[in-house]
Amino acid sequence: MSAASLAALMDVTDPESGDVVGSVPALEAGDAVAALDRSSAVRDRMATLPTHARMAALHATALKLETEAETVVTLIASEGVKTVTEARSEVKRAAETLRLSAEAARSLQGEIIRFDQYPTGTGRSGWAEPTPVGVVLSITPFNDPLNLVAHKLGPAVAAGCPIILKPHEATPLSALWLPEALCQHLPEGAIEVLTGYGADLVPPLLADDRVRLVSFTGGLETGRKIAQAAGLTRLVMELGSNCATIVMDDADLDLAIEACLSGAIAAAGQNCLHVQRIIVHHGIYPVFRDRLADAIKAVVTGSKKDPKTQMGCMIDEDAAIRVESMGKSAVAAGATLLAGGHREGVVCAPTFLDNVHPNDPILRDEVFGPITALLVADSIDDAIAQANATPFGLQAAIFTQRLDHAHQAVRGLDVGAVIVNDSTDYRLDAMPFGGTGSSGIGREGVAAAVAAMSEPKVSCFRWPSSFLGAH
Repeated sequence: MSAASLAALMDVTDPESGDVVGSVPALEAGDAVAALDRSSAVRDRMATLPTHARMAALHATALKLETEAETVVTLIASEGVKTVTEARSEVKRAAETLRLSAEAARSLQGEIIRFDQYPTGTGRSGWAEPTPVGVVLSITPFNDPLNLVAHKLGPAVAAGCPIILKPHEATPLSALWLPEALCQHLPEGAIEVLTGYGADLVPPLLADDRVRLVSFTGGLETGRKIAQAAGLTRLVMELGSNCATIVMDDADLDLAIEACLSGAIAAAGQNCLHVQRIIVHHGIYPVFRDRLADAIKAVVTGSKKDPKTQMGCMIDEDAAIRVESMGKSAVAAGATLLAGGHREGVVCAPTFLDNVHPNDPILRDEVFGPITALLVADSIDDAIAQANATPFGLQAAIFTQRLDHAHQAVRGLDVGAVIVNDSTDYRLDAMPFGGTGSSGIGREGVAAAVAAMSEPKVSCFRWPSSFLGAH
């Protein structure tokens, strides 16, 4: 990993306190092109790096991460939005993501092609094997500044691809820790990190056909701009959602309330799997509403570094003002405020709304903040229809003890994953992860990402008749 020693520095601040917690180079377009030059130069060497070496690099980095966990936890909780409790969970997940990537390298498989299935293939044999796609450009957000970096770097190493990482400008410190550790075990240039502003660094890379794949996690509008500029470069993009959780009248209410509360406040709602809408069967609606409202009112906000804090801050004051404004606009249009609705600086109280107008953006767009709306459904069909009433389709969830309702939800919900008896805020790092509609293109998750970073190369042998033992 290379750094530009002459680059100007940009400060990294704690959004909660405003204190400067570090600084990184503010790289420019020329630095991005130079990074691509280095990545391209090492492409063949990464492609031929033995599987055992790729695996060893990933396992060694996972172990180092676990050994130095508290150092990384402090970085995450200082520069970003997560509490120390959430940061510890993310460090554990990132180590597991690296180990999953190592196993994905071991599991890369090709296929035998039966060329003689047609007469013209008689005397031929061969196979298709996965080969690295080439240089990968990865762009990551602030809300999971370590594990989402692991979800880019781990699969790239497993597939044998050099990778250029552009972390979010608000959270580069925790993002930098991982490539610095991983680079110790890889050829120089295998991982390049670009700190600075995406508007300066990304365009020259999208215009260069040496970048073979762009892996982006972020907002819809930025994703659209990347897609327009990328041309024929392949894309994997996760662009957020407006996730709905259905609660049927036979649900385990204790389980549903606990899971929905957790999913509503995780990362202060700055989470693509945020429980933004809860669609409740009319038979239990009043009980569910009142119990969840009481639970939300009891959420402890405060310092991210206090283990008692359940929910931290927004990434900056502009984001906090935007979320507060969305809640107030909904109430002005007739919504009932059940909890929250106010902010103190960058901390927005978790907000719970009822009777939200059907055309309100909260029911259609991604809030990316701690606002959750409650809706009522007359039936499973009605609940599914309401859940699908958004252009996004990342994940949805249902709480029910009826197998037929669970299967109906799985079939009817237009999303990338349906979570049964848990909220939408559940992800296994090994599973294919992505959505339909405006939620993005392709799938992440370790094995799916390795597949996206690979392409099949066919070998076909035409054998002389003497070799085949012709009669």
